Amino acid sequence: MKSTFEQQRDAFEAEREPSAAVRLDRLQRLLEITRDHEAEIVAAVAADFGHRSPADTLIGDLLPTLTAIRHAQRHLRRWMSARRAATPLHLLPGRSRVVRQPIGVVGVISPWNYPWQLAIVPAAAALAAGNRVMLKPSEHTPRVAALMARLVAARFDPAEFAVVQGDAAVAAAFAALPFDHLFFTGSTAVGRKVALAAAHNLTPVTLELGGKSPAIFAPDADFDEHVRRLAVGKLLNAGQTCIAPDYAMVPAGRGAAFAAAFGAAVAALYPDLDRRADYTSIASDAHYLRLAGLLQDARARGAQVLEFHPAGRPPDPTTRRLAPTVVLGLDDDAALMQEEIFGPVLPVLEYSGLDAAVRYVNSRPRPLALYWFGRDAASRDRVLAQTVSGGVTVNDCLWHIGVEELPFGGVGDSGMGAYHGERGFLAFTHQKGVFFQSRFSGLALARPPYGTRFEGLMRILRRIV
Repeated sequence: MKSTFEQQRDAFEAEREPSAAVRLDRLQRLLEITRDHEAEIVAAVAADFGHRSPADTLIGDLLPTLTAIRHAQRHLRRWMSARRAATPLHLLPGRSRVVRQPIGVVGVISPWNYPWQLAIVPAAAALAAGNRVMLKPSEHTPRVAALMARLVAARFDPAEFAVVQGDAAVAAAFAALPFDHLFFTGSTAVGRKVALAAAHNLTPVTLELGGKSPAIFAPDADFDEHVRRLAVGKLLNAGQTCIAPDYAMVPAGRGAAFAAAFGAAVAALYPDLDRRADYTSIASDAHYLRLAGLLQDARARGAQVLEFHPAGRPPDPTTRRLAPTVVLGLDDDAALMQEEIFGPVLPVLEYSGLDAAVRYVNSRPRPLALYWFGRDAASRDRVLAQTVSGGVTVNDCLWHIGVEELPFGGVGDSGMGAYHGERGFLAFTHQKGVFFQSRFSGLALARPPYGTRFEGLMRILRRIV
């Protein structure tokens, strides 16, 4: 691993400013790895999960990756161009520019829940920015990691792009390398450890974390349509999505109506959870048992736990398919409200007024996403203005992540930094300010020895700056 890092460092020193043609070639190879091996990727993800809906892999991994790479290819030359910057009057006729430069060797640590997208998309942004990249995929999806390592090694020199496989100890050693930028996607707890490891080398970090993302339903929300949209977003990948709605907030007295609408949505979306391929399994035994423990805690506290299995039978536990579940009457100290759920379980809280809903969201760590469902624009804008979250989708779920021109990232406990589109390019780019002095400069009057000319110049500058 250290040898690969040194190899990439030396290669960057030998080619500090890769041309647009070189960068586009690297992006094209990355696109072809994804496009030409779609079936292998789908199979590897399914094998790692036990069962993962092919549609979930297409929607959640492959399509976003191809979209991101093609977007970068279309816009790369413009992103690479230097920008003219306004020059203040007293420095004219000098001129100013912002020059965009690669930063060097970038490390990417990716998670298991969307193992292809969340590895390749940040790697593509770093390659587009002209850097060398080392990638450490999650050890919890070993088949995907092995496939990724094989495909990358077949198309890239290790000095360009390399995949490092291994367990948590390898990941810790990886994070301790003196990268020029370290990009991590995962839990807040592990993100803190990554940030500490990077701080030793003063390595800047982008942390894409998680948290408890709320979905607020206004009094005028259309439960039939809006709850179905929420269910689609919540149940994609069986809820194992960092921006999945983690709890819903509905007006007082509407919890039962919400649960009924959610059950109807589940019946329409997944008529047989255990026999159709559309519904994804929980990724590991440990994660399945953790979710079962969260539900057990809720029942012990007297909450109403409503499981929905439309075919009339619960899923076979050996398949690790956990039935979509709504939890009503949950107190705030329950484990379900203290940690990110990361599964198909949705607590539903009732609020007495919009101000109370906003206060509740603001009393908790800032979420990665927030969802608003309702018709009234004034209420919507009020919630958007008075809450802070990484991103927002209005009247639907998840889709802000699919807009390449929107920055994607967290805030506070849900992360720092953003990527996607040009923001991803800039995350791995040094923007260097350059001032070009003119042959003729009035600043000669500001040189010592200071006297009456300098005092006159200062009087003028105080008026115009």
